[in-house]
Amino acid sequence: MTIASVLLDDITTSPSPYHAVARVSELLTQSDFVRVSLFNSLPAAEGRYFVAEGGTLVAWIQSDQAPTSFSLVGAHTDSPNLRVRAAAEVASAGWAQVGMEIYGGVLLNSWLDRDLGLAGRVSVQAGDGTVEQRLLLDDRPLLRIPQLAIHLDRSIREKGLKLDPQSHMTPLWATGADEPGAVNEFVAEAVGAKPSEILSWDLMPFDVQAPAIVGRDADLIASARIDNLVSAFCGAHALVTVADALDLSTGDVPVLALYDHEEIGSESATGAAGAFLSALLERISAATGADRADHLQALASSFVVSADGAHATHPNYVDKHEPNHHIEVNAGVVVKRNANQRYATDAASEGRFRSLCAASGVPIQTYIHRNDLPCGSTIGPITAGQLAASTVDVGVPQLAMHSIREMCGTADVDHLVTALRAVWSGGTST
Repeated sequence: MTIASVLLDDITTSPSPYHAVARVSELLTQSDFVRVSLFNSLPAAEGRYFVAEGGTLVAWIQSDQAPTSFSLVGAHTDSPNLRVRAAAEVASAGWAQVGMEIYGGVLLNSWLDRDLGLAGRVSVQAGDGTVEQRLLLDDRPLLRIPQLAIHLDRSIREKGLKLDPQSHMTPLWATGADEPGAVNEFVAEAVGAKPSEILSWDLMPFDVQAPAIVGRDADLIASARIDNLVSAFCGAHALVTVADALDLSTGDVPVLALYDHEEIGSESATGAAGAFLSALLERISAATGADRADHLQALASSFVVSADGAHATHPNYVDKHEPNHHIEVNAGVVVKRNANQRYATDAASEGRFRSLCAASGVPIQTYIHRNDLPCGSTIGPITAGQLAASTVDVGVPQLAMHSIREMCGTADVDHLVTALRAVWSGGTST
């Protein structure tokens, strides 16, 4: 089975950041990684470890000596979508609807006329007085946002579709008005609890259409959440497949960091702009006997790869791209540059990444944004600022970024996995 086919299964089982973390946790556990708790002392012994908190996971492989550097690959588990409101019942014109908040920079039109399931996590009051976090995944076509018929707005042909995020993005799920608490009752049944035991939720609809290999030559992937689950799962598969070949005697610690909340700025307890990773890396150093000076010296020698989706050149909108930096699907990993540090890449970090990829036979492309369009950003500049470590921004080229269904190339998935393996193995073909 190809890595592209494996990724389809990974994405299918990961309709929320919490399910993505559960899936990666399963992959790691199968490869002898041990989950440890942030509430306990971290292990000093050589081994493979990971921590998971909500939609964030960090995995690492350590020897029993103090780290001399960290080789870190970072990605994120969240995607732009809709999130279920706390007071979720909405009634209008004889329809029962579910109230939503907009999460991140969603291409709203792509959510119209789609069959939507429901997924996320639910806080449940357990019988012993504790609070449990239970995952919910209902992949039935429960929700739908019907588009307005063109007969009722013929101006759409001349003026285009305009959607109000407050008024037009409320999915329906039944006829007739729901009683207050109807959504709570549905959620309780889905997670095996009583309605009175439901304390809160982080729930989100998702497209139930399965990911697919598409195109005349079957060399394209069409799927939800390519941004950025492709990077997250490429990182996970790269780490578990290279783990046995690593030379831990060098003192370098391979790290995979998968964050939540990148799509809304990363300012959270489990986001890249928080202290989650920096505190954990320092604890890893301390557990193996390093003092703070030793740890800061290790950070100075570290290398960070921020892996996130990159814009492929759209054939119908070529004028939206920088003319001398066209990006092709299935033509290699993209290194992203921006003079204003919207991407963290500089000559030194790009040179190191290119050298590693060349040694592993991975083709590289370079993305630069147009001067007359605002440029997006990634966890790269945030992580570089947090750790003061050399950082490069890279990614798989894709189309329809932030749509409910995006597209990338099957060969580029292999390219990214090989490149990330090279980051951890020093460019050797393992």
